[in-house]
Amino acid sequence: MAKFLKHILSILIVFQGAAQVQQEVNPPENIKTIIFRGPTEDQFPIVQLGEKLYLEFDDLNASEDDYYYKIVHCDYDWTPSQLLKSQYLKGVDNQRIIDYGNSYSTLQPYSNYRLRIPNTNVSLKVSGNYMLEIYDSYNELVFSRRFLVYKNLVGVGVSLKRVRDFEYLNEKQSVQFSINAGDFQWVNPKQEVKVAILQNYQWDSALYNIVPQYTVGRQLVYRYDKETSFFGGNEYLNFDTSDLRAPTAAISRIEYKELYHHYLFANRFRSKEPYTYFPDINGDFVLRTLQGRDTSREAEYTKVHFFLPYEPELGLDDVYICGRFNNYAIEESNKMTYNPDNGMMEAVMPFKQGFYNYKYVLTKDQDPTSMGIISGDFHFTENTYTVLVYYRNFGDLYDSIIGLGSGNSRNITN
Repeated sequence: MAKFLKHILSILIVFQGAAQVQQEVNPPENIKTIIFRGPTEDQFPIVQLGEKLYLEFDDLNASEDDYYYKIVHCDYDWTPSQLLKSQYLKGVDNQRIIDYGNSYSTLQPYSNYRLRIPNTNVSLKVSGNYMLEIYDSYNELVFSRRFLVYKNLVGVGVSLKRVRDFEYLNEKQSVQFSINAGDFQWVNPKQEVKVAILQNYQWDSALYNIVPQYTVGRQLVYRYDKETSFFGGNEYLNFDTSDLRAPTAAISRIEYKELYHHYLFANRFRSKEPYTYFPDINGDFVLRTLQGRDTSREAEYTKVHFFLPYEPELGLDDVYICGRFNNYAIEESNKMTYNPDNGMMEAVMPFKQGFYNYKYVLTKDQDPTSMGIISGDFHFTENTYTVLVYYRNFGDLYDSIIGLGSGNSRNITN
């Protein structure tokens, strides 16, 4: 009996471990410039079933190490689904990435890796949430990234409104949307349908478990105010290192040392200033170089120097530099330090040549990450919002994605 209970307990422990929420794992210092996207230039990997996904990354060790990929299917809450691999994959994963090569004519040597899905070894059978995991030759997880596969079965209309809460009237944006079933057959949509709302394709601020306010025929209507609102933030800052030797409006000077060093002009506390429209790509980045043709393997790595004046609002809190380039991570590698000689918060980080968006993020005990203290929050800010529609019928083993909609606050109304 004791052996039987021990066996059951071990099964439960394994099950609980398998049911853990799948969080994205950021890579070690030698892995840089992870690009993961679908058929568009936006580095948010969401594709219709059958479309191609593209992954690329660099290893600064430049030793042509072996890397392998695995694919995990997840439910709406990002716990692994009950599907077997054979039920969501055609073929097999855990294959070595065979498209790789070393950089050439670069001061910083690196190995560049590329992966496409589907490929000759594996393709996807069902829609839903997925996690792509990259392992080294010792079967240790190097990094992981989420991606989405959907079927376009329902219509989703999205509009952006200013919030009606006077406390945040000039700071927040509210997402209102409706789901039109069309020919798609659902029985109890309030139980079968779930949604997730993302601002600028960021998972850390996503909203979940929003139920429809009411139904009109075969349409689910979500016209909330507070429940579906986001702080507007501010437009992202940017710099461009495409030309190694040319200063720009953001780059004050360039030095040639072991690598090229690009020194940015000091930024300001924009929370103290009126909103100014400044076109951005909502935190994304685009690789490009004027010193070669193959950006993936000819672009240089440069060291970019950031400067932010110290202000009393910072107190003793930590300041980080974030963007899609580092998956918005809060780590020591992108943390700023105070320089008493010039009164500046400073940081130096390596970047592959290209155009980059970035923001300063402040961490506080009460609020893990806050952009508003340095950048400000404005309802005018241009942001992209994505609404994902999940569906699980009675008896289904997984949550599928049956539609998505998008809206931009460029067209915000009262």
